[in-house]
This record gives sequence, structure tokens and C-alpha cells, in this order.
Amino acid sequence: MQENKYDTIIVGAGIGGLTSAVYLAREGQKVLLIEKNHECGGLVNSFVHNGFHFEAGVRALEDAGIIFPMLKDLGIELEVVKSYVSVGVENEIVHVKDLNSLTEYKQLLIKLFPDDKVDIERILKIIRKIMKHMEVLYGIENPVFKDLKRDRAFIFKKLLPWFPKFIFTVGKINRMNMPIEDYLKTIIKNPALRDVISQHFFKNTPSFFALSYFSLYLDYFYPKGGVGKLATAVKDKVIESGGEIKTGTKIIEVLADKCIVKDDNNTEYQYDNLVWAADLKLFYNNTNTKGLSPQITDKFEDDKKKVLETRGGDSIFSLFLEIDEPLESFKKIAHGHFFYTPSKIGLGDTHWGELNNLLNNWEGIDKEQVLNWVDKFIRLNTFEISIPGLKDPDLVPGGKTAMVVSFLAEYNLFKKLQESEWLEEFKIKIEELVLKVLSESIYPMLKDKVIHSFSFTPLSYHNRVGTSEGAITGWSFEKPIPVVSKIQFSDRSVLTSIPNIYQAGQWAYSPAGVPMCILTGKLAADRIIKKNK
Repeated sequence: MQENKYDTIIVGAGIGGLTSAVYLAREGQKVLLIEKNHECGGLVNSFVHNGFHFEAGVRALEDAGIIFPMLKDLGIELEVVKSYVSVGVENEIVHVKDLNSLTEYKQLLIKLFPDDKVDIERILKIIRKIMKHMEVLYGIENPVFKDLKRDRAFIFKKLLPWFPKFIFTVGKINRMNMPIEDYLKTIIKNPALRDVISQHFFKNTPSFFALSYFSLYLDYFYPKGGVGKLATAVKDKVIESGGEIKTGTKIIEVLADKCIVKDDNNTEYQYDNLVWAADLKLFYNNTNTKGLSPQITDKFEDDKKKVLETRGGDSIFSLFLEIDEPLESFKKIAHGHFFYTPSKIGLGDTHWGELNNLLNNWEGIDKEQVLNWVDKFIRLNTFEISIPGLKDPDLVPGGKTAMVVSFLAEYNLFKKLQESEWLEEFKIKIEELVLKVLSESIYPMLKDKVIHSFSFTPLSYHNRVGTSEGAITGWSFEKPIPVVSKIQFSDRSVLTSIPNIYQAGQWAYSPAGVPMCILTGKLAADRIIKKNK
């Protein structure tokens, strides 16, 4: 066999690509996993700065009946702890531990919005129903990670009794596909209350997915050593299984008729099968279908048009803080994963309406207008706050604390700021505002205890991970999604118009999180294994 000839090549070593690689290598295939960065994991990644551990992407993981079955199936032992969540508005905080916490959340909202008690009770009743649906959806280990030929007990005792409930639940999910903003308007009259409930969700998030978050809070866990330990464990298993990983290498062309990919050094690699687990826009822009049948090329061009016309979903701005204050001070306030809204006023039209007006009239907007907008935006926003040391104290130097503060951010704004050559000034302004808002509200110790700080913008995520528009969960919900978006059809999500090319990762299915990235990686591997058999 030629040195650069492989049974399967996987492009993109995020968690989806890693999953495909490990299952194909375990099957005895000659596998090459190619990654443009020097580290694997994509958004499932951790890093160390000045002795402080931080998450580069996702702050915690949810099993969803997928991650733990995958680890068990691969024989990977990963030490994990529960990642408890707190939810706070102004000075009111709920520490989410079990189903009873939902009652505490209701009481929190009623205390803040006493005139809206009836509406609050209605929406909380709906959230309870959705939590029951989530129990069904993730109620068993995902059968994709089970050996169904050998595990007959699983089939008869779990899978068959579960399946009718699953079909019923899927119907309920599909009927709640309305964007969360519009759905809440049918239930809650007070726009500030609607904002407090919904403003940390991505724009136009389907209602079921958004209102299921309370269930996800109960499912969160955290690997000892950081979220990146998951990607590292799977990467090590790829190598142990005989797979080859080539990092620091960017694929610039796919010659589909010749089954060849070419990297940025003009090195060519031949494949029998290709799994594209990187950005899909990159795939469609860099794939040459000349020489394939008209039927395939026509379908490819149709799919290409849909993908290139659709943008990635929301990105985030993340502020990383190194703090000269012990973990105990923060533990008294909230858990290590904290969704915090400093003001009950709500963002209203600040995020999308006012921002769109700025972007659409950028040439006539002066700097002061943008700075005034961002001042209001930060003060009324919702922050996702992660304190790794509250989950694993070994991740920070003694007597100190690391914190990551994130919020939804628009890629196009930062792109225009970069073009206008005042991105750095704007970044500094945001960092100052975030510290000011948090130190004047929930974390007074931040006022004079921050040793060092730095930040990632949507451009940082775009450049580091190579994700369109800096998106962190795949496609935007604002336009028709160009990939499979219904759970009952998830097995088809990995197919492309080219028979021996598959897709996986956050762009293959929507909405995407770590579990779905893993699932698509496994589904792509299964398709190839089944075809070869």
C-alpha cells in the first residue's frame, strides 16, 4: 500500500473527527486524521496560562446518553465530577441541584416580577413538561454505541420499551420548532421577563431546545483536569488503535474524482473514504467535482449553494481572568458554572435591533455611538461564568482563582471593527465594562484583585478553530438550515452528495453540541464500516 494511501482520511480533529478516527482505527482501517491546528479537540479544549487552567471552548459537558456510552465502549476511563449550575438575576441566585430547583427558579422570577406571576407559572409548567420529554430523549444509552447483536438484554429490556416513547416525544419536539423569542411572546406579556428567560440563547433558537436547558443543567459534568481531557483521551485512543494524526496541516483542495486531498504544502493524500469534520463552507469551496457524474455534480452544486448562503450561528466574546482571591470567596456566591444577569431590565432591542442599525449604517456611525451601544449592551446582558477551580481545585495556583466570562457576540461587528482599525480599543473597553458590571454587582472582589486578563473575540474563534462566522454551535437558526435538523433523521446527517465522502461534527447536524458532534462522528464511521463489510 502506498505511503500516502489511506482507507479513510478524516479532515478536522474536533471531537467529531476524533470519534470517527477512533472507531475506524479500531476496526483495523488505515486512518489519517488531519488537523490545521497544532492541538486536537477544536472547541473541546483546555489551556494553561500563568499556571491558571482555562477552557478554550465549551465550559462543561452534557452526557445526553452519548458521551459516557462512547467512553465505555472505547474502554476510556475519564475521572469526572458533577458540574453544578447556578442561575442568578441581580442579587437573586438559584443553585440548580435537582428537579426541586425549578420551584426555586419560579420563586426567583416571581420575586423579581411579582405582577407576572400567572405568566411565570405557565412557562414553568411548560418547562416541566419539556424536562419529562428530555428524560425520554436521553433516557437510555444511545444504541449507536451498543453492540446490539450481543446485548440482547439491552434490546428487550430497554430499547424496545423506550422506542414508542421516543417516537411520541419526537412529535412533541417537532411541534415546538418556533423561535424562542416568538414562542415566549405567546405566553409572557412582559418583555423584560421574556428577556431574562431567553437572552442567553442563540438568536431564533427552537423553543424546545431553549426550554430544555434546565434539564441540561442537571446533566452537566466536568472532567478532572479540564474539558480538554475528553479530547485528549479520545486522541490517545486513536493512536493506540493504530490511527495516524497529522496536526499543523491545512487541507486546501479535495479532488473528488481522484479521491485525493491536498494540503498547504502541496502534499497529496489518497483515500477510499473521506470524512469531512471541519467547516462545511471550506469543504464546498475547496472541493473539485470535475470528472464525477452530472447527477452527483448537480446535487453537489445545489447543496453548495444552500451551505454558502447560510451563515454560522452566534459567536461569543470570552474574558479570561486570573484573580488573586481564593476559591472559597467565589464558592460562597455561586457554583463553578453560573448564568448571571446583572439587571432585570433585559436587553430589549439592544442586541439585535440597535446593533443591526449600527452595522447597516456603519459608514455614517462614529466611534462614540458604538461605545455607547456596547456600554448599554454589557450592563443589560447575561453572562456565562465558568470557574474551573470550583470543579477541580488543582486547576489554579493556591489561594487564587481563574474565571471565564462569556456572552453572545456578533461576528460582523468585530469584523467591521477590525477593518476600521480600532478592534483592540474596543476589546479593552469591553473588558473594562465587564469587570465594572460584575464588580459592582455579584463579584465585588474583582474590583482590585485581577492580576491579569485577556480575551477572545468571535474573530479569535474563527481564526483558531476555522469555524464560519466564529460560530460555536454550527448553523444560525435565522435561515433554513442546510443540514439535517430532526433527531429521527440523524442517521442521514453524515451523508453528502458524493458517495464516498461523509460529514461529521457541528456542521453536520443542527442544533449541535458536543454529544451530537460525537454521534455524527460515530455515524460516519459506521457507514464506512458497514459499506466495507
